[in-house]
Amino acid sequence: FGAMWFVGRLATDLEERMVVIENLEVTAARFPDIDQEKVETLSTILEEEFTGWEMTMSLDRLIANLDASGHGASAADELRNDPPAIVFSTVPAVLVLIDGEPILADIEGYEAEYVVNTAFFIVKDQKSRAYFLKGGDHWYQAEAVLGPWSVVPQLPASMQDIAQRVAEEEEQQRQEMEQQESQQQTEGSEDQSQETTDDAPVPAIIVRTEPTELVQTDGQPDYASIAGTQLLYLKNTDSDVIMDIAEQQYYVLLAGRWYRSASMENGPWSHVASDDLPADFAAIPAESDLANVRSSVTGTQEAREAVLENTIPQTAEIDRKTASCEVAYDGDPQFESCADAVRYATNSDKPVLLIHDRYYCCDNAVWFVSQRPDEAWQVATEVPAEIQEIPPECPVYNVKYVYIYESTPEVVYVGYTPAYLGSYVYGGCVVYGTGYWYQPWYHYYYYPRPATWGFGVHYNPWTGWGFSFGVSYGWMHIGIGWCRPWYGGWWGAGGYRYGYRHGYRHGYRHGYHRGYRAGARAGYVAGRNSGNVYRQRDSGVRRTDAGRDQRAEARHARDGTRPAAGNETAQTRDRTGDGSGDRGGDRGDDRGGASDRPDNVFADRDGNVYRKDGDSWEKREGDGWSRDDGADHSDHSDRSDGSDRSGQADQADRADRSGSTDRSDRSDQSSQVDRSDRSSQDRDRQQLERDNSARQRGNQRSQDYNRSRGGGGRSGGRGGGRGGRR
Repeated sequence: FGAMWFVGRLATDLEERMVVIENLEVTAARFPDIDQEKVETLSTILEEEFTGWEMTMSLDRLIANLDASGHGASAADELRNDPPAIVFSTVPAVLVLIDGEPILADIEGYEAEYVVNTAFFIVKDQKSRAYFLKGGDHWYQAEAVLGPWSVVPQLPASMQDIAQRVAEEEEQQRQEMEQQESQQQTEGSEDQSQETTDDAPVPAIIVRTEPTELVQTDGQPDYASIAGTQLLYLKNTDSDVIMDIAEQQYYVLLAGRWYRSASMENGPWSHVASDDLPADFAAIPAESDLANVRSSVTGTQEAREAVLENTIPQTAEIDRKTASCEVAYDGDPQFESCADAVRYATNSDKPVLLIHDRYYCCDNAVWFVSQRPDEAWQVATEVPAEIQEIPPECPVYNVKYVYIYESTPEVVYVGYTPAYLGSYVYGGCVVYGTGYWYQPWYHYYYYPRPATWGFGVHYNPWTGWGFSFGVSYGWMHIGIGWCRPWYGGWWGAGGYRYGYRHGYRHGYRHGYHRGYRAGARAGYVAGRNSGNVYRQRDSGVRRTDAGRDQRAEARHARDGTRPAAGNETAQTRDRTGDGSGDRGGDRGDDRGGASDRPDNVFADRDGNVYRKDGDSWEKREGDGWSRDDGADHSDHSDRSDGSDRSGQADQADRADRSGSTDRSDRSDQSSQVDRSDRSSQDRDRQQLERDNSARQRGNQRSQDYNRSRGGGGRSGGRGGGRGGRR
């Protein structure tokens, strides 16, 4: 038994929720089992052995340990929290958002125009002058783009050819989705599909041209109490709505932000900081149907874990020779200032920055550099510090969260945190989007900007932020692009991630309406159904899967279904360490695979080794264990931080031997040392307890995630069925 200090590179796979520590370099070691003079020799041997290891662990274990270590997270800049327009509906409805006043463009080869600046497929027939909207299995018609809209049983002849083209694209999407599902099942993933219903309601259409959110209930509002609080929650909705009985105020959670009003239907709504909510919000039980909102309440364990996860990057290894970048401009490149030394291209399909006469492009979380804005892009090995000065008012704000860590002549090690995908730390919680509305570009092409509102964004602890608008009715037709030069960009760098996988809580409408798969297909086409931006690159990525050649390998290692050679498996990692079975936890195991030993051995900051035995701690001394009533810090010569807390004791001892200090002074000095030692022992013991709790918490998180993958939902709440992929 022993403790080792080392540094290494962290490779992450956030989609598989796995991390690997590689390229290990040992910096210090301590082993109570052997003589100190042999430690250096043993350390050298282990360091040579470590270079071939990949230390695999679950992301949830890492997050729990970061929490125990007091690791902090830097907050985003000043975001905008003005409330959007909030529309309430007691009947099934779909919010159709248009990015400002409608922009119409001709559909080549047809006597029709389409609305350019929306994610939905809206067509204006030039003969009838009527508007037609495709959603789910239905076509809608309206005399004006803002409605009112009604289902049209038969399209006019002038629209038949367009409808046929739409049907052909939908069929192609369906085939692509089925092929992807087949591949996932071949890799060992579980089939997430459920039966659909044929009696899905025909939703009403609500069209808005300003930032808006929709809160929909199944009939009249139906409230239920939250145990142990003076709170009620709206149970027949998929939105998060709470009423505080004491204050007679309504609260709604939108994009991670809370808004409050005395009237749910009429408003007005005002923003409430997540650290200024009524105390009962933090008291919502973990087993409550509304437990998912705890992630948006400052100070809760769920909020801390969400904040920590937001600091962990998705990493990749980029081949400098094969990685390429192409930038398209709508006309000649045009630039605007967004910081003192930073200008950004307003008419490009990718973020392009001009800094000190050089051009930098961020393409799918990889930085490229060029002497000109439109040619000869090369993988960048560093970027200017001025990028960190970009404010959230700028539509390319998210690129400041894409990093270059180091490089070799062959590769560049890069990564991005979830903030690149629009997930920001604000007020001790995570929120989605900057809250700003950005002016889109339109000339021949339409380039949307990342949007915060209008798409029903919800947070899921396992999959991040997911968009839910229209999914239950198959309304996601962003894949219909044959007539549109550009239809992406609304959802930022990661693309669209389809939302709810299990429908409303308690089976409201049972989820998976008939149109669900159409929505899932469109989400797949738009975002390739991946939570890892690097997997959307066609070339240049050497590795982005936490050290595994195949994604299935990481999945098997996490689930414990296959031993990872040379490493402990998830079966070992996920033990609760309750001290049962082999209490000692020190039996040899030369099998190189899973161990049946309890996971109950820890090291303090000084490298002393302890094991948890029920409510007590035992310390490793020599080749055995002894009951420990207080940490022993008599040997601090190899502290990793170079400090020596025994200095005060040595000084007192020298003074006592020399007789140069009177007895009372020695007594006071000795008392101070005793108090200092006890204080240090208490701190170390508290840290051991925190480490033990963090390990158990990490195991529980990992088990909860595995259950959520299996479709059973998260234990103690709705986390497993809320939200889509990051």
